[in-house]
Amino acid sequence: MGLNGDLGFSVDDRNENVRRVAEVGRLFADSGVVALIPLVSPYRAARDNARALHVAASVPFFEVFVDTPIELCEQRDVKGLYAKARAGEIKGFTGIDDPYEAPAAAELRLVPEDGDADVMAQLVIRLLG
Repeated sequence: MGLNGDLGFSVDDRNENVRRVAEVGRLFADSGVVALIPLVSPYRAARDNARALHVAASVPFFEVFVDTPIELCEQRDVKGLYAKARAGEIKGFTGIDDPYEAPAAAELRLVPEDGDADVMAQLVIRLLG
Protein backbone atom coordinates (compact mmCIF):
# COMPACT_ATOMS: atom_id res chain seq x y z
CA MET A 1 0.00 0.00 0.00
CA GLY A 2 1.01 3.62 -0.35
CA LEU A 3 4.66 4.47 -0.69
CA ASN A 4 5.82 0.94 -1.49
CA GLY A 5 2.63 -0.62 -2.84
CA ASP A 6 4.30 -1.49 -6.12
CA LEU A 7 7.05 -3.57 -4.49
CA GLY A 8 7.32 -7.30 -3.84
CA PHE A 9 9.87 -9.56 -2.16
CA SER A 10 12.70 -9.53 -4.75
CA VAL A 11 16.17 -8.31 -3.77
CA ASP A 12 15.72 -5.18 -5.89
CA ASP A 13 12.29 -4.49 -4.39
CA ARG A 14 13.54 -4.99 -0.83
CA ASN A 15 16.42 -2.58 -1.46
CA GLU A 16 14.09 -0.04 -3.07
CA ASN A 17 11.78 -0.31 -0.07
CA VAL A 18 14.64 0.58 2.27
CA ARG A 19 15.81 3.41 0.00
CA ARG A 20 12.37 5.02 -0.17
CA VAL A 21 11.75 4.71 3.54
CA ALA A 22 15.22 6.11 4.31
CA GLU A 23 14.47 9.13 2.13
CA VAL A 24 11.20 9.75 3.96
CA GLY A 25 12.94 9.32 7.32
CA ARG A 26 15.58 11.85 6.31
CA LEU A 27 12.89 14.33 5.28
CA PHE A 28 11.27 13.95 8.69
CA ALA A 29 14.63 14.38 10.43
CA ASP A 30 15.37 17.49 8.34
CA SER A 31 12.20 19.03 9.77
CA GLY A 32 13.12 18.10 13.34
CA VAL A 33 10.82 15.10 13.69
CA VAL A 34 12.12 11.85 15.18
CA ALA A 35 10.97 9.00 12.94
CA LEU A 36 11.00 5.42 14.18
CA ILE A 37 10.85 3.30 11.06
CA PRO A 38 10.13 -0.39 11.55
CA LEU A 39 10.73 -2.50 8.48
CA VAL A 40 12.15 -5.78 7.33
CA SER A 41 15.51 -4.85 5.89
CA PRO A 42 17.30 -8.09 5.10
CA TYR A 43 20.39 -6.76 3.31
CA ARG A 44 23.25 -5.06 5.09
CA ALA A 45 24.17 -2.94 2.05
CA ALA A 46 20.70 -1.35 1.91
CA ARG A 47 20.88 -0.49 5.61
CA ASP A 48 24.37 0.93 5.12
CA ASN A 49 23.05 3.09 2.27
CA ALA A 50 20.23 4.36 4.51
CA ARG A 51 22.79 5.27 7.18
CA ALA A 52 25.00 7.03 4.62
CA LEU A 53 22.04 9.09 3.39
CA HIS A 54 21.46 10.36 6.93
CA VAL A 55 25.14 10.96 7.65
CA ALA A 56 25.44 13.00 4.43
CA ALA A 57 22.51 15.14 5.59
CA SER A 58 24.00 15.46 9.11
CA VAL A 59 20.96 13.88 10.74
CA PRO A 60 21.12 11.09 13.33
CA PHE A 61 20.59 7.47 12.35
CA PHE A 62 20.30 4.64 14.85
CA GLU A 63 19.95 1.04 13.75
CA VAL A 64 17.91 -1.13 16.10
CA PHE A 65 18.18 -4.86 15.42
CA VAL A 66 15.11 -6.72 16.65
CA ASP A 67 16.78 -10.12 16.84
CA THR A 68 13.84 -12.52 16.96
CA PRO A 69 14.20 -16.23 16.16
CA ILE A 70 12.37 -17.22 12.98
CA GLU A 71 10.26 -19.72 14.93
CA LEU A 72 8.87 -16.89 17.04
CA CYS A 73 8.28 -14.75 13.94
CA GLU A 74 6.24 -17.60 12.47
CA GLN A 75 4.19 -17.96 15.66
CA ARG A 76 3.37 -14.24 15.60
CA ASP A 77 2.54 -14.12 11.86
CA VAL A 78 -1.10 -13.02 11.79
CA LYS A 79 -1.08 -12.65 7.98
CA GLY A 80 0.13 -16.21 7.33
CA LEU A 81 3.00 -15.04 5.14
CA TYR A 82 5.52 -17.51 6.56
CA ALA A 83 3.14 -20.41 5.88
CA LYS A 84 2.66 -19.17 2.31
CA ALA A 85 6.44 -18.87 1.86
CA ARG A 86 7.01 -22.37 3.23
CA ALA A 87 4.33 -23.66 0.82
CA GLY A 88 6.15 -21.99 -2.08
CA GLU A 89 3.41 -19.43 -2.69
CA ILE A 90 5.75 -16.51 -1.93
CA LYS A 91 9.27 -16.51 -3.34
CA GLY A 92 12.23 -14.59 -1.93
CA PHE A 93 10.83 -14.46 1.60
CA THR A 94 13.34 -13.39 4.23
CA GLY A 95 14.42 -16.26 6.44
CA ILE A 96 12.73 -18.93 4.33
CA ASP A 97 14.26 -18.94 0.86
CA ASP A 98 16.13 -15.64 1.09
CA PRO A 99 18.81 -14.67 3.60
CA TYR A 100 18.81 -12.16 6.41
CA GLU A 101 22.13 -10.40 6.92
CA ALA A 102 22.31 -9.43 10.57
CA PRO A 103 23.72 -5.98 11.32
CA ALA A 104 27.44 -5.87 12.00
CA ALA A 105 27.20 -3.00 14.49
CA ALA A 106 23.65 -1.92 15.30
CA GLU A 107 23.38 0.76 17.96
CA LEU A 108 20.84 -1.42 19.80
CA ARG A 109 20.04 -5.13 19.67
CA LEU A 110 16.74 -6.29 21.14
CA VAL A 111 16.06 -9.94 21.93
CA PRO A 112 12.94 -11.59 23.38
CA GLU A 113 14.75 -12.10 26.68
CA ASP A 114 14.96 -8.31 27.12
CA GLY A 115 11.32 -8.29 28.18
CA ASP A 116 7.98 -7.27 26.76
CA ALA A 117 7.28 -4.52 24.23
CA ASP A 118 7.13 -1.84 26.93
CA VAL A 119 10.60 -2.73 28.20
CA MET A 120 11.99 -2.75 24.68
CA ALA A 121 10.36 0.61 23.92
CA GLN A 122 12.12 2.06 26.97
CA LEU A 123 15.45 0.74 25.64
CA VAL A 124 14.81 2.52 22.33
CA ILE A 125 13.85 5.75 24.12
CA ARG A 126 17.03 5.53 26.18
CA LEU A 127 19.03 5.16 22.94
CA LEU A 128 17.42 8.31 21.55
CA GLY A 129 17.98 10.29 24.76
